[in-house]
Amino acid sequence: MTAPANPAPSGRTNAAVWFSSDGYDPAKKGINGRRVAGASFLRGFFAHGEVDEFVALAHSRADHTAFADLARASGVTRPLRQVRLDAPQGLAPVEVVQYPAPTPPTEFWRRAPHGAAAWALCGITHTTATRNVMETVFQMRSAPQMPWDAVICTSVAVQASIRRLMELAEAHLAQRYRGAVLPARPLLPVVPLGIHCDDFRPDPALGQALRDRIGADPGDLVVVSIARLTPDEKFDPLPLFLAMELAAQDWRAQGGGRLHLVLCGKFSEAQWADSFAKAAARLMPSCGYHVLDGADAAERKATLSGGDVFVFPIDNLQETFGLAPIEAMAAGLPVIVSDWDGMKDTVTPDVGFRIPTELPRAGLSSYVSHRHMGGTDSYIQYLSQVSAMTPLDVAAMARALVTLARDPDLRARMGARARDRARRLYDWSVVIPQMQALWGEQAAMLAHARRVGGPAISPHSADLIPVGPAVQEMFAAYPTSFSDPDRRLSATGHPDQPAPRETFTLRNYAVRGRLLEDTSRIETVLAAYASAGPRGATEAEIAATTRLPRLMVARVSLWLLKYNYLQEART
Repeated sequence: MTAPANPAPSGRTNAAVWFSSDGYDPAKKGINGRRVAGASFLRGFFAHGEVDEFVALAHSRADHTAFADLARASGVTRPLRQVRLDAPQGLAPVEVVQYPAPTPPTEFWRRAPHGAAAWALCGITHTTATRNVMETVFQMRSAPQMPWDAVICTSVAVQASIRRLMELAEAHLAQRYRGAVLPARPLLPVVPLGIHCDDFRPDPALGQALRDRIGADPGDLVVVSIARLTPDEKFDPLPLFLAMELAAQDWRAQGGGRLHLVLCGKFSEAQWADSFAKAAARLMPSCGYHVLDGADAAERKATLSGGDVFVFPIDNLQETFGLAPIEAMAAGLPVIVSDWDGMKDTVTPDVGFRIPTELPRAGLSSYVSHRHMGGTDSYIQYLSQVSAMTPLDVAAMARALVTLARDPDLRARMGARARDRARRLYDWSVVIPQMQALWGEQAAMLAHARRVGGPAISPHSADLIPVGPAVQEMFAAYPTSFSDPDRRLSATGHPDQPAPRETFTLRNYAVRGRLLEDTSRIETVLAAYASAGPRGATEAEIAATTRLPRLMVARVSLWLLKYNYLQEART
């Protein structure tokens, strides 16, 4: 991936994508909501971003290559530019970095040596229930985060939860530091996740083939869901099974057909396949139960094409938005979802039903949170225990199923409105401009901060960053002394000593993938010291002789001292 020699500043808003394959490549790294959303965002940005170039900020050449591969797969013909994370000053003229999660404090500290107004950071929420995310939000308020930074909240409910986390952090810091005034919070805009609506156009032939496969008659109701199949991290299926059976009995009493439940997904653990099947047989014996492979794109397409109703009864803190109901809406299906986080925004009465949910009142779950925080319980155990205390209204879910079962015209009307709503509000062609507008707002705030100036935006000494100070700052009490930049060093000239290249091989520095310096430069520096004779030379003199950067010469000199190629010159 190569950069144009002098990339022209764009009049349109852009952001560099902080890229790691883990955040954007479900095919290679494993399917989960965060990666699926990340991959979808990149496709949307490549297709709809009003930018002159696409910029990747990454640790490694492999990640830059992966970014370029994804861009080419999306048909990108505009320039691609790579910026190393250890050389972020190369971001210009781009002024915003888009991070694929809530921005960790490391990124604020990484910016600090360049000045707090060097660029703006923009994160986005996915799962927020992990200890890592909670700690990230807390640490954000004590890191050099600035008001032109942002955390995109994908729903109003998630915005409220992030705001509450910040309030708790600020209350603690104010109490501990006696009313210390914290800088303004980052921007917390609500911008939904997006989808590519055209990807979810139903395929009637696939849909009919699915109905034939599961034995669904024309008068039957096929209820479908696409999700990770785990009761710990997505939804407990038993309340759904109970609602299905109640609805089946009610509809049968009205002369209706049979209900079928199709779950398209992957079991996170093999044990759940048997558990789901046994629970379905026991709790909804009069309904059909079918499981399809969610890793198969054709099966996902068949599920949305052959279903009559989409269900998503989330009861889990892990969920924050709910992409699957949006995809079902784009396919023209009416939806039945929990009244839960992002679905409070996405599902309106004209496209489906939201089923009431409860959380335990104050005092009932504190011990669960404390066990999770302290590491006694894992994240999965935490989610599972809270889910066990999160009821959905089973009777209301059954009534919604019956209402849709007996009224095909209502299903058709809701499905049509759902398709329209998905396209109007959640297609990437609509969402990407919202993100670019946010980046533009951040860039405008940066410009104002630079005009006004002040100590808050001055560069922070790179040696004095408290979460990663220079070695001489934190470990000053360790050594006998520190290297002297003005001392004179001379070559030892031992005739039997191996060349530096051989010492490198003997030490096997390459095994860690990091070299202090290229061996040819090390040998150049040693040769310069040898040419200086017994009187030796200083770092500055060697740098002048070799035309190598002085700091490089200083580091190489220490290595040569370490392996007895150099000694203090006798003057």
